[in-house]
Amino acid sequence: MPSETATSASTIDRDEVAQFERIAKTWWDERGPMATLHKFNPVRLAYIRDQAAAHFSRDPKQAGCLAGLRILDIGCGGGILSEPLARLGAAMLGADPAETNIEVARGHAAQGGLSIDYRATTAEALADAGERFDIVLAMEVVEHVADVDLFVRRCGEMVKPGGMMIAATLNRTMKSFALAIVGAEYILRWLPRGTHRWDKFVTPDELETAMSHADLRVVDERGVIYNLLSDSWQLSDDMDVNYMLTASKGG
Repeated sequence: MPSETATSASTIDRDEVAQFERIAKTWWDERGPMATLHKFNPVRLAYIRDQAAAHFSRDPKQAGCLAGLRILDIGCGGGILSEPLARLGAAMLGADPAETNIEVARGHAAQGGLSIDYRATTAEALADAGERFDIVLAMEVVEHVADVDLFVRRCGEMVKPGGMMIAATLNRTMKSFALAIVGAEYILRWLPRGTHRWDKFVTPDELETAMSHADLRVVDERGVIYNLLSDSWQLSDDMDVNYMLTASKGG
């Protein structure tokens, strides 16, 4: 779907939102359509924790190491990342344009006794409202928005001076087409067919450029690969398929 016009200034791709609405009830089913994301969750959670701890001079091994930090999880889905971050002490705001995702997230958090501010809204609405955060997370989101540059710019507006933004996405390479789409969606059936569009994948250079335009400076980048022997995801220097970037905002 093409980007919205500048007058509407929207980052939302309606087709992408509708796709996730259809499978929203399965967010917490570890054997369902989100099974791969559940396996991916520990490595991205550890990466966020360690990057935040280093940036804000915390001990990542200490319980509640994110206490006092306000974090936005934009495109939070059913809350599978927001919840463990809340348990680490962060004041979480989880935002998603899909109403059903937010309903699922609120219900699951309530069952676990967690206080998380979930809102069915967009990055631009939050930025326009003047919301500000120590950390803005865009995990597995930028490949689903209508306008990557606009999305990153609006996210960057919400990062407090001295804060940081962390993003995880898929590189646009032939290797990612073979593994993330042909392999994951059509052969292994790890993901529902149509979950990703290769032409919407974002290269590290493109994402770094978008971040620089948002007054964010990339300070770390890591690839994430699947280890077949351990049946788990792990950090790597290989950024050809999955990767994560951390950027800081000058104080």
